[in-house]
Formats: sequence, C-alpha cells, structure tokens
Amino acid sequence: MIVPPIFVPYMKRIFGIVFICCMMISAWCQDSTHPAKLSFHVQATNVTQYHFDFPASYTGNNSLLPSEDAKASFTTTLSLCYKPFKNTYLVFNPEAAAGKGLSKTLGMAGFPNGEVYRVGDPNISPFIARLYFEQRFPLSNRKEKVEDDANAIAETTNKDYISVIAGKFSLLDLFDNSDISHDPRTQFLNWSLMGSGAWDYPANTRGYTFGVALQVYLHDWVFRLAHTAVPIEANGQELQYKGSDASGSVFEIEKDNLFKKDEKHFTNMHAGIYINKARMGNYQTSINKALPILMAPDITSTREYGRTKWGYYIAMETNADKVHHFAKGSWNDGNNESWAFTEIDQSFATGLKFDGEIWSRKKDHAGIAFVANGLSDIHKKYLSLGGYGFLIGDGKLNYGMEQTLEAYYSWNVWKKLFITPDYQFVTNPAYNKDRGPVHIIALRLHVEL
Repeated sequence: MIVPPIFVPYMKRIFGIVFICCMMISAWCQDSTHPAKLSFHVQATNVTQYHFDFPASYTGNNSLLPSEDAKASFTTTLSLCYKPFKNTYLVFNPEAAAGKGLSKTLGMAGFPNGEVYRVGDPNISPFIARLYFEQRFPLSNRKEKVEDDANAIAETTNKDYISVIAGKFSLLDLFDNSDISHDPRTQFLNWSLMGSGAWDYPANTRGYTFGVALQVYLHDWVFRLAHTAVPIEANGQELQYKGSDASGSVFEIEKDNLFKKDEKHFTNMHAGIYINKARMGNYQTSINKALPILMAPDITSTREYGRTKWGYYIAMETNADKVHHFAKGSWNDGNNESWAFTEIDQSFATGLKFDGEIWSRKKDHAGIAFVANGLSDIHKKYLSLGGYGFLIGDGKLNYGMEQTLEAYYSWNVWKKLFITPDYQFVTNPAYNKDRGPVHIIALRLHVEL
C-alpha cells in the first residue's frame, strides 16, 4: 500500500495514535465484563549481521561486497484481531521498519536476513502490513481450542470449516507454512528457508499483496486457493491486478497427521502449484537482442504483459517428540524474469529443530539446516553474459549451486525476550564459483508482548 506524499510527514504521529487506540481497545476487551473478542500483540525484532572478508575474482553491480561494515534491520508490528460477529474476523497489522541489508540487499539469491526485505531505509518507515477480513463457514460440530496469539483470538471454535479471506496479507501467512522453517523472527534467517525458495510468491518489496484466499479445513486435510495482485515492477513496492495480464494464483493441498503414532509423533505434508502473470522480461529474448550489438543482455528491455512463471513446491515435516525434521523442494520454469521474491529456479532444503526441553531449557530451541539453490539453463546463460537481475549479477558467471548451511540458538532471556546468535556458511554466492565462500554471523533480538 503506497501512502500519498501529503501524509508522509504525519505517518509517525498516526502510527503512535493507532498504537494508543489499540491499547485502549485491548484493555476494554480484556475487562471481565466483556467477552474475549479481540487479540492484541506487539513484536519487535532487531537483526545485526556481519560477514567476514571473502575472496572474489571480480565484483559487479549486484555483487555481495567482499568487505563491508555490519548492517542492522529493525521491524515492529502491532497485531490486532477483532471478532465483530460469529465466525467473522478483522485483522489489522500496522508495521514499521528501518535499517539496511548487507550490500544493499544484493549479491545472494538466498539472502541471509529474512527481515531485511521489509526495510531499505535507515529511517523508521511505518506502513500497513495486513488489513483483511475473514469469514468462516462451519462444516462440522468438531471443536478445537485456539490459544491467544498474534492475529488469533483465544476461543473454542469449529475444527472443520471453509474460510474466505479478502484484503491485504502475505501469502506466506497461509501457504507453504511450517512450524520449523518459516519465520525469520524466531527461526532461520535465510530467505530460502522462510518458505520454498523457487516459489516466486506475489508480494511487494515488503512481502505483502492484495487478494482473496479460500481455505477448506476438513479433518486432516486442508485445501487452499488464492488469487492476488503482483508488483508493477520486479521486486517493486506498488501492486497491480490486470487479470490474465498481471496476477498471481496458487493452489495447495495439505495433509496432516501422516504416520501418526501419538500427539508427539506425526508427519505433516503440503504441496502447491502456482502461476504468476506480469510484465516480465524474457531471458532468451534479452540474449537474442543483445548479441548482434555485442552488448550485455538487459532483461528490462524485453518486458511484456501476460508473460508467465509457473512452478511447484512440496514439503514434509516429521515431529518426533522434541526433535523436528523438515525437507522441502521447489522448482519453476525459469524462462521469464524473476519478479517478486528472489532469483531461485530450483531449491532443496532440509534441517532439524531441537526443543530446549532436551537440555532443561523449556523455552529455548536450536536449529540447523542446509539449502541448495539453482538456476535454469537460460537464466545461467543470461547472467554469464553480463546480465543483471533485481537481486544478483556479478558481471559474469562461473556457475555453481548456491549452498548455505545455517545454525542458530534461540535463548529465552526473560519472559518473551529472545536473543539468537546465528551463523551461515555460504558457498558460491549468487551461483558464482569465482566468489566466496562467505562466513556470516548475526545477532537477533526479538520480543513479543
């Protein structure tokens, strides 16, 4: 959502007023004389990240810099969920972000800080992250207890239902979800461990879009479908919807409690297929256009409405009491320009999460994961001839899969305050064997209220 320039000087004041109003509403709704119809939460996350100097035979316009200072990002979110009627929910999340990523958030397809795509300005910048309504239609009388959480009200509600959501949201709120590898505020930081790396999911620069989503929860099955707007420009802030010329669609099936032994031993699986349409450039056309004039190809010079990118993803999570394992793979056709998320055409990731109860630290947890990202043949050729995408491009390319090993430890310092040291080892950043390897360290501070 773009804020008109006339309102920009007042955004911080408006953000503060919204915060105070939310606190007053929350206090009113939590009064014993009123039913629990509202959930109010606040989170704040700071990530400070640094990479040690690394060898590079050459450096291009979109390269990770071989040497630079540490960079920091900050986000804070107010999560307000209100239930005005039975089975009707309104969600409002004002958010603010500040800071910068390493090398201006360039130089790696699996970028090492999943919070930094929301920022890009060292000054605090408020915006509306989510604003949507949800209507549910019960399908059975089976009930389940829901705990009070961000965008969730404490209640006993129907377990089987149809959900219709419309407004502004993140597709990762609903699709390709994971209890182990999904949230860079509490889990792995790398972009390609937030979800399936090759799903170029429609979103603006900050990760949100407008659209509608349909979900059907039936016993251990979930069916999801969404149709949304896409960015006007690659990785752009403004969104548009032009039907068959510019839009995004995704369909997912989830099956829970596979091979279930008991409540602590089970496996969940989900798989999705997507197609995006936008004013994308074409890699082959860009190459054909540039070769006769002995120039580097430029993907932006071949953009046309109606071009598509399609692909699929599949993921499986196995829970064995206090140890949890995930594995996921994704692919897209890689013929047209990467448009919304990142420049990955194939990806495979696997990892483990360990609950702190194992070592008598109930609220701590630790994780380790490996992810390998790749490109389509024509995407490789485009970059090797000196082409640039919106995220990567070293001026030439000695191709190798970009591989990252990440490990973190989430330490619960006090109540809901967590400090997390994180380490990532990256080979072939931006798919280039002539650069790296890179050692990246980070410290994340996260608090929830």
